[in-house]
Amino acid sequence: MKSWRLLPLRVDEPFYSMAIDEAILRLKAGGKSPNTLRFWRWQPSTVSLGYFQSVDREVDLEVAKKRGVAVVRRITGGGAVFHDQDGELTYSVVCGQNDVPRDIEKSFEAICEGLIRGFKRLGLDACFSPLNDISVGGKKISGSAQTRKWRCVLQHGTILIDPDIRLMFELLRVSPEKITDKFISSAYERVTSIKRELGEKPSFEEVKKAMRLGFEESFGVSFEEGELSSEEISLAKELIEKYASYEWLMKR
Repeated sequence: MKSWRLLPLRVDEPFYSMAIDEAILRLKAGGKSPNTLRFWRWQPSTVSLGYFQSVDREVDLEVAKKRGVAVVRRITGGGAVFHDQDGELTYSVVCGQNDVPRDIEKSFEAICEGLIRGFKRLGLDACFSPLNDISVGGKKISGSAQTRKWRCVLQHGTILIDPDIRLMFELLRVSPEKITDKFISSAYERVTSIKRELGEKPSFEEVKKAMRLGFEESFGVSFEEGELSSEEISLAKELIEKYASYEWLMKR
């Protein structure tokens, strides 16, 4: 059975979190890092932008500043995502390109299968919703984004435990007249969470454990608990400067 590395649950500021993902990806490509699964949280709450998105079109920066929410650009595609520091667990998978299907949708489905099995361990009947979401009862409970570089794949995404939906729509570019109780209720019908489905909020460690077992089943691998290498930490610290820069944020 193949062995992958599992990193401890981390709570980091957003620029360092993005830098860690890229550092593992780069060093995996260089044969210096193993296939890796990690789970992490955001401190503070953050809006992450897809690589190709415009900040001005996607995020209300004044509201973000007022509410103490950070904004960062990812190297993965996809849309703007609100990451609630107390209501979401984020996962990252870095692996070789040959460890997942070459077809983009099928690769999303293959990686998301680990999450689906994890949700089922928590008692939720989850299913894949192409291109990159997971749903429970027709409502989104997880979304993912991916990039492929240097013959490797990075996929990361959300696991919604108990996010603040109203704050999400204050931050993302939705016209003020739309942010009404009716609009929030409509959004609430399209998005769900583990707490909403189960009636109680599990701990982050409980969710991590379920997802880890789900990935072990779906990929047919065993996980060895490990730490970031000194080289990964060093490269991540170099990359923080990029992710924290105004130029990177305003790239598009």
